Amino acid sequence: MTISTQKLITLEKNRKKFKFLFYARFYATLSPMKLYMDLLREEVVLRRLSIIQLISYFGAWFSNVAIYTLLIHLDASAEVVAFVAMLHFLAGVVQAPFSGPIIDRFKAKELMLFLIAVEIVSTAALVFISQLSDLHLLYILIFIKMAAASFYFTTEMSLLPKILHGDKLQKANELHSIIWSLSYTLGMAISGFVVYWLGIKTAFLLDAVMFIIAFFLLYDLHFKDEVLQIEENILKMMVDTFLYLRENPKAIHLMIIHSFVGLTAFDALVALMVDRCYASLIAASLALGLLHSARAIGLVIGPVILGKWINNKRLVYVFIAQGLAVWLWAYWMHNFYLSILASITVGFFTTTLWSYSYTLLQKNIDKKYYGRIVAYNDMLFLGSAAFTSYMIGYLATIEYSLENITFLMGLGFIIGAVYYNYVLKKEKIDDI
Repeated sequence: MTISTQKLITLEKNRKKFKFLFYARFYATLSPMKLYMDLLREEVVLRRLSIIQLISYFGAWFSNVAIYTLLIHLDASAEVVAFVAMLHFLAGVVQAPFSGPIIDRFKAKELMLFLIAVEIVSTAALVFISQLSDLHLLYILIFIKMAAASFYFTTEMSLLPKILHGDKLQKANELHSIIWSLSYTLGMAISGFVVYWLGIKTAFLLDAVMFIIAFFLLYDLHFKDEVLQIEENILKMMVDTFLYLRENPKAIHLMIIHSFVGLTAFDALVALMVDRCYASLIAASLALGLLHSARAIGLVIGPVILGKWINNKRLVYVFIAQGLAVWLWAYWMHNFYLSILASITVGFFTTTLWSYSYTLLQKNIDKKYYGRIVAYNDMLFLGSAAFTSYMIGYLATIEYSLENITFLMGLGFIIGAVYYNYVLKKEKIDDI
Protein backbone atom coordinates (compact mmCIF):
# COMPACT_ATOMS: atom_id res chain seq x y z
CA MET A 1 0.00 0.00 0.00
CA THR A 2 1.49 3.37 -0.99
CA ILE A 3 1.86 6.36 1.36
CA SER A 4 -0.57 8.38 -0.75
CA THR A 5 -3.23 5.65 -0.34
CA GLN A 6 -2.77 5.65 3.44
CA LYS A 7 -3.15 9.43 3.49
CA LEU A 8 -6.36 9.14 1.50
CA ILE A 9 -7.75 6.57 3.95
CA THR A 10 -6.79 8.80 6.90
CA LEU A 11 -8.36 11.83 5.25
CA GLU A 12 -11.56 9.88 4.57
CA LYS A 13 -11.74 8.74 8.20
CA ASN A 14 -11.21 12.33 9.41
CA ARG A 15 -13.87 13.57 7.00
CA LYS A 16 -16.40 11.06 8.31
CA LYS A 17 -15.50 11.93 11.89
CA PHE A 18 -15.87 15.65 11.20
CA LYS A 19 -19.20 15.01 9.46
CA PHE A 20 -20.45 13.00 12.44
CA LEU A 21 -19.40 15.73 14.90
CA PHE A 22 -20.99 18.42 12.73
CA TYR A 23 -24.36 16.66 12.60
CA ALA A 24 -24.18 15.83 16.31
CA ARG A 25 -23.56 19.49 17.14
CA PHE A 26 -26.30 20.56 14.71
CA TYR A 27 -28.80 18.14 16.26
CA ALA A 28 -27.88 19.30 19.78
CA THR A 29 -28.62 22.86 18.69
CA LEU A 30 -32.05 21.86 17.35
CA SER A 31 -32.98 19.48 20.18
CA PRO A 32 -34.57 22.19 22.39
CA MET A 33 -36.87 23.10 19.50
CA LYS A 34 -37.72 19.40 19.07
CA LEU A 35 -39.11 19.39 22.62
CA TYR A 36 -41.59 22.11 21.66
CA MET A 37 -42.58 20.24 18.50
CA ASP A 38 -43.13 17.03 20.47
CA LEU A 39 -45.31 18.93 22.94
CA LEU A 40 -47.44 20.31 20.11
CA ARG A 41 -47.84 16.83 18.63
CA GLU A 42 -48.94 15.39 21.98
CA GLU A 43 -51.26 18.20 23.11
CA VAL A 44 -53.99 18.78 20.51
CA VAL A 45 -55.65 21.67 22.37
CA LEU A 46 -52.34 23.47 22.89
CA ARG A 47 -51.52 23.00 19.20
CA ARG A 48 -54.77 24.67 18.06
CA LEU A 49 -54.47 27.46 20.62
CA SER A 50 -50.91 28.07 19.43
CA ILE A 51 -52.04 28.33 15.80
CA ILE A 52 -54.75 30.80 16.83
CA GLN A 53 -52.20 32.75 18.81
CA LEU A 54 -49.77 32.87 15.88
CA ILE A 55 -52.44 34.15 13.47
CA SER A 56 -53.98 36.74 15.78
CA TYR A 57 -50.63 38.05 17.06
CA PHE A 58 -49.23 38.17 13.53
CA GLY A 59 -52.10 40.39 12.41
CA ALA A 60 -51.95 42.58 15.52
CA TRP A 61 -48.59 44.01 14.50
CA PHE A 62 -50.11 45.31 11.27
CA SER A 63 -52.33 47.70 13.22
CA ASN A 64 -49.53 48.40 15.72
CA VAL A 65 -47.14 49.68 13.04
CA ALA A 66 -50.02 51.42 11.27
CA ILE A 67 -51.03 53.31 14.43
CA TYR A 68 -47.54 54.65 15.16
CA THR A 69 -46.93 55.43 11.48
CA LEU A 70 -50.22 57.35 11.45
CA LEU A 71 -49.16 59.34 14.53
CA ILE A 72 -45.82 60.21 12.94
CA HIS A 73 -47.53 61.27 9.69
CA LEU A 74 -49.99 63.43 11.66
CA ASP A 75 -47.02 65.02 13.45
CA ALA A 76 -48.37 63.98 16.86
CA SER A 77 -46.44 65.19 19.91
CA ALA A 78 -44.27 62.98 22.10
CA GLU A 79 -47.00 63.12 24.78
CA VAL A 80 -49.57 61.70 22.33
CA VAL A 81 -47.23 58.91 21.18
CA ALA A 82 -46.46 57.96 24.79
CA PHE A 83 -50.14 58.15 25.78
CA VAL A 84 -51.11 55.80 22.93
CA ALA A 85 -48.35 53.39 24.01
CA MET A 86 -49.59 53.63 27.60
CA LEU A 87 -53.19 52.90 26.50
CA HIS A 88 -52.03 49.61 24.99
CA PHE A 89 -51.22 48.47 28.53
CA LEU A 90 -53.55 50.57 30.70
CA ALA A 91 -56.65 48.84 29.34
CA GLY A 92 -55.48 45.55 30.79
CA VAL A 93 -54.83 47.19 34.17
CA VAL A 94 -58.37 48.58 34.43
CA GLN A 95 -60.20 45.35 33.58
CA ALA A 96 -57.88 42.97 35.48
CA PRO A 97 -59.64 43.12 38.91
CA PHE A 98 -62.89 42.00 37.27
CA SER A 99 -61.53 39.59 34.67
CA GLY A 100 -60.13 37.12 37.24
CA PRO A 101 -63.45 36.32 38.97
CA ILE A 102 -65.20 36.19 35.59
CA ILE A 103 -62.62 33.72 34.24
CA ASP A 104 -63.06 31.46 37.27
CA ARG A 105 -66.86 31.41 36.81
CA PHE A 106 -67.33 31.03 33.03
CA LYS A 107 -66.25 28.60 30.32
CA ALA A 108 -62.99 29.62 28.70
CA LYS A 109 -64.00 28.91 25.10
CA GLU A 110 -67.18 31.02 25.16
CA LEU A 111 -65.33 33.88 26.85
CA MET A 112 -62.44 33.74 24.36
CA LEU A 113 -64.81 33.73 21.36
CA PHE A 114 -66.58 36.83 22.66
CA LEU A 115 -63.26 38.62 23.23
CA ILE A 116 -62.01 37.86 19.70
CA ALA A 117 -65.30 39.26 18.32
CA VAL A 118 -64.68 42.50 20.24
CA GLU A 119 -61.17 42.68 18.78
CA ILE A 120 -62.53 42.23 15.25
CA VAL A 121 -64.95 45.15 15.58
CA SER A 122 -62.55 47.53 17.36
CA THR A 123 -59.72 46.78 14.89
CA ALA A 124 -61.84 47.29 11.76
CA ALA A 125 -63.14 50.60 13.16
CA LEU A 126 -59.58 52.02 13.20
CA VAL A 127 -59.96 52.81 9.47
CA PHE A 128 -62.06 55.84 10.46
CA ILE A 129 -59.05 57.58 12.06
CA SER A 130 -57.56 60.05 9.57
CA GLN A 131 -56.71 63.31 11.38
CA LEU A 132 -55.67 64.69 14.77
CA SER A 133 -59.26 65.60 15.61
CA ASP A 134 -60.03 61.85 15.60
CA LEU A 135 -57.60 61.14 18.43
CA HIS A 136 -60.35 60.63 21.02
CA LEU A 137 -61.90 57.91 18.84
CA LEU A 138 -58.43 56.37 18.45
CA TYR A 139 -57.98 56.33 22.24
CA ILE A 140 -61.36 54.64 22.78
CA LEU A 141 -60.79 51.97 20.12
CA ILE A 142 -57.28 51.17 21.36
CA PHE A 143 -58.58 50.92 24.92
CA ILE A 144 -61.39 48.51 23.93
CA LYS A 145 -59.16 46.47 21.61
CA MET A 146 -56.36 46.06 24.13
CA ALA A 147 -58.72 45.38 27.05
CA ALA A 148 -60.20 42.48 25.04
CA ALA A 149 -56.72 41.28 24.04
CA SER A 150 -55.49 41.36 27.64
CA PHE A 151 -58.65 39.60 28.85
CA TYR A 152 -58.16 36.89 26.21
CA PHE A 153 -54.52 36.42 27.19
CA THR A 154 -55.39 36.11 30.90
CA THR A 155 -58.11 33.58 30.08
CA GLU A 156 -55.71 31.47 28.03
CA MET A 157 -52.94 31.63 30.64
CA SER A 158 -55.46 30.56 33.29
CA LEU A 159 -56.52 27.64 31.09
CA LEU A 160 -53.00 26.26 30.52
CA PRO A 161 -52.33 25.14 34.14
CA LYS A 162 -55.63 23.22 34.04
CA ILE A 163 -54.60 21.13 31.02
CA LEU A 164 -50.79 20.99 31.48
CA HIS A 165 -48.50 20.41 34.46
CA GLY A 166 -44.84 20.56 35.48
CA ASP A 167 -42.29 20.69 32.68
CA LYS A 168 -45.04 20.71 30.05
CA LEU A 169 -46.48 23.89 31.54
CA GLN A 170 -43.08 25.59 31.50
CA LYS A 171 -42.53 24.53 27.88
CA ALA A 172 -46.03 25.75 26.98
CA ASN A 173 -45.27 29.17 28.50
CA GLU A 174 -41.95 29.31 26.65
CA LEU A 175 -43.73 28.22 23.47
CA HIS A 176 -46.28 30.98 23.98
CA SER A 177 -43.44 33.50 24.17
CA ILE A 178 -41.68 32.01 21.15
CA ILE A 179 -44.86 32.17 19.06
CA TRP A 180 -45.45 35.73 20.22
CA SER A 181 -41.88 36.56 19.27
CA LEU A 182 -42.09 34.74 15.92
CA SER A 183 -45.31 36.52 14.99
CA TYR A 184 -43.71 39.72 16.26
CA THR A 185 -40.69 39.16 13.99
CA LEU A 186 -42.66 38.32 10.86
CA GLY A 187 -45.51 40.72 11.62
CA MET A 188 -43.28 43.70 12.29
CA ALA A 189 -41.03 43.02 9.30
CA ILE A 190 -43.91 42.48 6.86
CA SER A 191 -46.23 45.13 8.30
CA GLY A 192 -43.60 47.81 7.74
CA PHE A 193 -43.69 47.06 4.01
CA VAL A 194 -47.49 46.61 3.99
CA VAL A 195 -48.02 50.05 5.54
CA TYR A 196 -45.41 51.56 3.22
CA TRP A 197 -46.81 50.02 0.01
CA LEU A 198 -50.54 49.44 0.67
CA GLY A 199 -51.35 52.10 3.23
CA ILE A 200 -52.43 52.42 6.84
CA LYS A 201 -56.12 51.53 6.38
CA THR A 202 -55.25 48.32 4.51
CA ALA A 203 -53.09 47.26 7.46
CA PHE A 204 -56.02 47.76 9.84
CA LEU A 205 -58.32 45.66 7.63
CA LEU A 206 -55.74 42.88 7.29
CA ASP A 207 -55.48 42.75 11.08
CA ALA A 208 -59.28 42.38 11.35
CA VAL A 209 -59.24 39.54 8.78
CA MET A 210 -56.62 37.69 10.85
CA PHE A 211 -58.88 37.89 13.90
CA ILE A 212 -61.82 36.53 11.87
CA ILE A 213 -59.72 33.48 10.91
CA ALA A 214 -58.72 33.02 14.58
CA PHE A 215 -62.39 33.20 15.63
CA PHE A 216 -63.43 30.29 13.38
CA LEU A 217 -60.41 28.19 14.38
CA LEU A 218 -61.36 28.57 18.04
CA TYR A 219 -65.05 27.97 17.32
CA ASP A 220 -64.15 24.58 15.81
CA LEU A 221 -61.97 23.55 18.78
CA HIS A 222 -63.44 21.13 21.34
CA PHE A 223 -61.88 20.49 24.73
CA LYS A 224 -62.83 19.76 28.33
CA ASP A 225 -63.78 23.18 29.65
CA GLU A 226 -63.78 22.80 33.44
CA VAL A 227 -65.57 25.47 35.47
CA LEU A 228 -64.98 25.44 39.21
CA GLN A 229 -68.12 25.40 41.35
CA ILE A 230 -67.80 28.77 43.06
CA GLU A 231 -70.76 30.05 45.07
CA GLU A 232 -69.36 33.45 46.05
CA ASN A 233 -70.29 36.59 44.15
CA ILE A 234 -67.61 38.56 42.31
CA LEU A 235 -67.06 41.04 45.16
CA LYS A 236 -66.59 38.25 47.71
CA MET A 237 -64.21 36.47 45.33
CA MET A 238 -62.10 39.63 45.09
CA VAL A 239 -61.96 39.92 48.89
CA ASP A 240 -61.09 36.21 49.18
CA THR A 241 -58.24 36.70 46.73
CA PHE A 242 -56.75 39.54 48.77
CA LEU A 243 -56.95 37.38 51.90
CA TYR A 244 -55.18 34.57 50.05
CA LEU A 245 -52.41 36.95 48.93
CA ARG A 246 -51.98 38.24 52.48
CA GLU A 247 -51.50 34.68 53.70
CA ASN A 248 -49.16 33.82 50.81
CA PRO A 249 -46.70 36.74 50.44
CA LYS A 250 -44.49 34.79 48.03
CA ALA A 251 -47.26 35.09 45.43
CA ILE A 252 -47.10 38.89 45.77
CA HIS A 253 -43.30 38.81 45.47
CA LEU A 254 -43.50 36.68 42.30
CA MET A 255 -46.09 39.03 40.80
CA ILE A 256 -43.80 42.00 41.45
CA ILE A 257 -40.83 40.12 39.96
CA HIS A 258 -42.80 39.40 36.79
CA SER A 259 -43.87 43.06 36.59
CA PHE A 260 -40.23 44.08 36.07
CA VAL A 261 -40.54 42.61 32.57
CA GLY A 262 -42.95 45.49 31.88
CA LEU A 263 -39.85 47.67 31.57
CA THR A 264 -39.47 46.15 28.08
CA ALA A 265 -42.40 48.31 26.86
CA PHE A 266 -40.23 49.93 24.18
CA ASP A 267 -42.97 50.95 21.70
CA ALA A 268 -42.95 54.65 22.55
CA LEU A 269 -39.15 54.70 22.78
CA VAL A 270 -38.73 53.09 19.35
CA ALA A 271 -41.27 55.48 17.77
CA LEU A 272 -39.38 58.47 19.20
CA MET A 273 -36.04 57.01 18.09
CA VAL A 274 -37.37 56.66 14.54
CA ASP A 275 -38.77 60.19 14.54
CA ARG A 276 -35.69 61.87 16.01
CA CYS A 277 -32.75 59.74 14.86
CA TYR A 278 -33.62 57.87 11.66
CA ALA A 279 -36.28 59.96 9.86
CA SER A 280 -33.73 61.28 7.34
CA LEU A 281 -32.32 57.80 6.71
CA ILE A 282 -35.35 55.56 6.12
CA ALA A 283 -39.18 55.70 5.92
CA ALA A 284 -40.84 55.66 9.34
CA SER A 285 -42.89 52.48 8.78
CA LEU A 286 -39.82 50.58 7.52
CA ALA A 287 -37.65 51.74 10.43
CA LEU A 288 -40.33 50.75 12.95
CA GLY A 289 -40.69 47.34 11.33
CA LEU A 290 -36.96 46.65 11.15
CA LEU A 291 -36.18 47.67 14.74
CA HIS A 292 -39.06 45.70 16.23
CA SER A 293 -38.41 42.64 14.08
CA ALA A 294 -34.70 42.70 15.03
CA ARG A 295 -35.62 42.60 18.71
CA ALA A 296 -38.07 39.80 17.97
CA ILE A 297 -35.28 37.68 16.45
CA GLY A 298 -33.63 37.76 19.86
CA LEU A 299 -36.98 36.96 21.50
CA VAL A 300 -37.27 33.81 19.38
CA ILE A 301 -33.76 32.40 19.77
CA GLY A 302 -33.35 33.32 23.47
CA PRO A 303 -35.53 30.61 25.06
CA VAL A 304 -34.26 27.96 22.62
CA ILE A 305 -30.73 28.51 23.93
CA LEU A 306 -31.51 29.39 27.57
CA GLY A 307 -34.47 27.03 28.11
CA LYS A 308 -32.48 24.06 29.48
CA TRP A 309 -30.03 26.26 31.39
CA ILE A 310 -32.45 28.43 33.34
CA ASN A 311 -33.49 27.62 36.91
CA ASN A 312 -34.57 29.53 40.02
CA LYS A 313 -31.06 30.59 41.03
CA ARG A 314 -29.89 31.48 37.52
CA LEU A 315 -32.83 33.79 36.83
CA VAL A 316 -30.99 36.58 38.65
CA TYR A 317 -28.26 36.47 35.97
CA VAL A 318 -30.88 36.85 33.24
CA PHE A 319 -32.13 40.01 34.97
CA ILE A 320 -28.59 41.42 35.03
CA ALA A 321 -27.94 40.44 31.40
CA GLN A 322 -31.18 42.13 30.35
CA GLY A 323 -30.12 45.36 32.03
CA LEU A 324 -26.67 45.29 30.40
CA ALA A 325 -28.24 44.65 26.98
CA VAL A 326 -30.51 47.70 27.37
CA TRP A 327 -27.48 49.81 28.31
CA LEU A 328 -25.72 48.61 25.16
CA TRP A 329 -28.77 49.73 23.15
CA ALA A 330 -28.57 53.18 24.76
CA TYR A 331 -24.88 53.45 23.81
CA TRP A 332 -25.48 52.46 20.15
CA MET A 333 -28.78 54.28 19.72
CA HIS A 334 -27.75 56.93 17.18
CA ASN A 335 -26.27 54.39 14.76
CA PHE A 336 -29.25 52.74 13.02
CA TYR A 337 -27.39 49.55 12.09
CA LEU A 338 -25.75 49.07 15.49
CA SER A 339 -29.13 49.81 17.06
CA ILE A 340 -30.61 46.89 15.12
CA LEU A 341 -27.85 44.62 16.48
CA ALA A 342 -28.45 45.90 20.02
CA SER A 343 -32.19 45.26 19.60
CA ILE A 344 -31.45 41.58 18.96
CA THR A 345 -29.38 41.44 22.17
CA VAL A 346 -32.15 43.15 24.16
CA GLY A 347 -34.69 40.62 22.93
CA PHE A 348 -32.46 37.60 23.61
CA PHE A 349 -33.08 37.59 27.38
CA THR A 350 -36.63 38.97 27.48
CA THR A 351 -38.60 35.84 26.56
CA THR A 352 -36.87 33.67 29.16
CA LEU A 353 -37.34 36.38 31.77
CA TRP A 354 -41.05 36.61 30.97
CA SER A 355 -41.86 32.90 30.62
CA TYR A 356 -39.86 31.64 33.62
CA SER A 357 -41.16 34.28 36.04
CA TYR A 358 -44.72 33.59 34.81
CA THR A 359 -44.31 29.83 35.31
CA LEU A 360 -42.90 30.39 38.80
CA LEU A 361 -46.11 32.18 39.75
CA GLN A 362 -48.33 29.47 38.24
CA LYS A 363 -46.32 26.82 40.09
CA ASN A 364 -46.60 28.56 43.46
CA ILE A 365 -50.36 29.30 43.70
CA ASP A 366 -53.41 27.13 44.39
CA LYS A 367 -55.53 25.94 41.46
CA LYS A 368 -58.65 27.62 42.86
CA TYR A 369 -57.06 31.05 42.39
CA TYR A 370 -55.53 30.62 38.92
CA GLY A 371 -57.83 33.05 37.12
CA ARG A 372 -57.79 35.74 39.77
CA ILE A 373 -54.07 35.63 40.59
CA VAL A 374 -53.08 35.55 36.91
CA ALA A 375 -55.39 38.53 36.31
CA TYR A 376 -53.80 40.53 39.13
CA ASN A 377 -50.37 39.49 37.92
CA ASP A 378 -51.21 40.80 34.45
CA MET A 379 -52.53 43.98 36.06
CA LEU A 380 -49.16 44.60 37.73
CA PHE A 381 -47.25 43.69 34.57
CA LEU A 382 -49.37 45.91 32.34
CA GLY A 383 -49.30 48.67 34.96
CA SER A 384 -45.52 48.53 34.89
CA ALA A 385 -45.54 48.67 31.08
CA ALA A 386 -48.06 51.55 31.07
CA PHE A 387 -45.97 53.50 33.60
CA THR A 388 -42.83 52.86 31.53
CA SER A 389 -44.55 54.15 28.38
CA TYR A 390 -45.84 57.24 30.19
CA MET A 391 -42.44 58.06 31.69
CA ILE A 392 -40.74 57.72 28.29
CA GLY A 393 -43.07 60.42 26.93
CA TYR A 394 -42.84 62.59 30.04
CA LEU A 395 -39.04 62.49 30.24
CA ALA A 396 -38.76 63.13 26.49
CA THR A 397 -40.88 66.30 26.82
CA ILE A 398 -38.69 67.71 29.60
CA GLU A 399 -35.63 67.36 27.37
CA TYR A 400 -34.28 64.09 28.79
CA SER A 401 -32.20 62.46 26.07
CA LEU A 402 -33.41 59.11 24.71
CA GLU A 403 -30.08 57.59 25.75
CA ASN A 404 -30.62 58.59 29.40
CA ILE A 405 -34.20 57.30 29.30
CA THR A 406 -32.96 53.96 27.99
CA PHE A 407 -30.23 53.85 30.64
CA LEU A 408 -32.87 54.24 33.38
CA MET A 409 -34.84 51.34 31.90
CA GLY A 410 -31.72 49.17 32.04
CA LEU A 411 -31.14 50.20 35.65
CA GLY A 412 -34.63 48.91 36.44
CA PHE A 413 -33.57 45.37 35.55
CA ILE A 414 -30.51 45.59 37.81
CA ILE A 415 -32.86 46.60 40.66
CA GLY A 416 -35.06 43.63 39.66
CA ALA A 417 -32.07 41.30 40.03
CA VAL A 418 -31.38 42.60 43.55
CA TYR A 419 -35.04 42.23 44.53
CA TYR A 420 -35.32 38.70 43.13
CA ASN A 421 -32.17 37.65 44.98
CA TYR A 422 -33.76 38.99 48.20
CA VAL A 423 -36.98 37.02 47.55
CA LEU A 424 -35.04 33.78 46.94
CA LYS A 425 -33.41 34.11 50.36
CA LYS A 426 -36.61 35.17 52.16
CA GLU A 427 -39.24 32.83 50.66
CA LYS A 428 -39.41 29.13 49.79
CA ILE A 429 -40.01 29.21 46.03
CA ASP A 430 -40.91 25.85 44.50
CA ASP A 431 -38.76 24.79 41.56
CA ILE A 432 -40.41 24.26 38.19
